[in-house]
Amino acid sequence: MNQGDAPNQTPMHEPAKGAALLRSLLRLARPKQWAKNGFALVGPFYAYPQLVDDGMAPSAIIVPALLTAAAFSCTSSAGYVVNDLIDREADRLHPRKRNRPIASGKVTAGVAKAYTLLLYALAAVFILLIPQPDGTHVRTFTAVCIGLYALNVLAYGFYFKNKVIADVMSLSLGFVLRVLGGCAALALVPTTWLLNVTFFFSMFLAFGKRLGERRTLANTGVGGSSDATAHRKVHRRYTDTLLQMAVVVTAVGTLMTYAGYLQDNEEAYTLGFNLMWLSLLPATYAMLRCIVLLETGEHDDPTEIAFKDRGFIVAGLAFALITGALVLFKEQLGIAPS
Repeated sequence: MNQGDAPNQTPMHEPAKGAALLRSLLRLARPKQWAKNGFALVGPFYAYPQLVDDGMAPSAIIVPALLTAAAFSCTSSAGYVVNDLIDREADRLHPRKRNRPIASGKVTAGVAKAYTLLLYALAAVFILLIPQPDGTHVRTFTAVCIGLYALNVLAYGFYFKNKVIADVMSLSLGFVLRVLGGCAALALVPTTWLLNVTFFFSMFLAFGKRLGERRTLANTGVGGSSDATAHRKVHRRYTDTLLQMAVVVTAVGTLMTYAGYLQDNEEAYTLGFNLMWLSLLPATYAMLRCIVLLETGEHDDPTEIAFKDRGFIVAGLAFALITGALVLFKEQLGIAPS
C-alpha cells in the first residue's frame, strides 16, 4: 500500500462491549457459512429410504445427522476465527472483509482466541451427544472426521492458503470430510459417486471464490489483480485466465459426475424415464449462472450467491424439491424400488 491508498482502509474501531460484542462474535462465526456443513447431511439423506426400510426410526437417522452438522458448524466457525486472526492485516485491504470484527478492531485477538476454544468445546459436546448403538464406534469415527477437518483448516490457514492449487484442494478436502463425517455418524459407506461430486463441486466453489475476489477488487477500482495479491498472496500465481479455466473445468466435472450418478442409478428412479434426470436441469442452470455472476464481479463468493441471487435461489429450490420428492417419496409416486 502506498500513501495514496490509505483512504481505502477502514479506521480501527474501539473493541466492542456487551451486546455489541455478542453481535460481533456471532458475525465472526459466519452463520451464513454454516450452510456448507449441510454436506454432512447428504449421505444420510440419500440413504434415508433404505435405512427406514431396514427398521431404523426416522429420529435415529435425523438426530445423529443434525448433531454432526452442528459439530462441523462449531468447528468451521472456530476455523474462521483462526483464519481471521491470521489474515487480519490482509483483510484490511479488501473492500468488504476490512469490516470483519477482528480486522476492524471490534474483537480483540485475546477475545478471539478464547472464542475459538469455546467453539471447539461445543463441537466436542455435540459429538458426545451422537447416539452410539451397541457394538459400533460411530462417535469415534465421526470425531476422527471432524478432527481431521479441524487440522485441515489449520493447515490451510498456516500453509496451504499460499500454495497454488493446493489451497483449493485443501478447501475441497474439507467438504469431503464433512460428507464422510455425516456418513460415519450413521455407519454408512459413502459411494464413490458421492465423494467425486463433492470433490469437484467444492473445487468449483473454491476456484469461483478466487475468481470472484479478483473481479470484485477490479470493479471497486481498489487495485485489481495487484490488490488481490495483497489480500491473498496465492493470487501471485493465479491469473484471471487460469481461474476462468479452472472454474469451467470443475463445473463440467461436477455436472458430468452427477450425470454419471444419475445414469448409474436410473433403475431406482424410473417411471417411463429416469425422473431424477430432471434435477440435472436446475443444477446446470445454477452452476452456469454462478459463473456469470462471479465473472462479472457481482459477488465474490459462490455461497453468497445462494442467499442473494433470485435466479440461483429458484434453481436451488427446484433441485431440492425434485431430489427430495424422488428420494423420500418414490414408493408413493409408484417408482420402481432400488
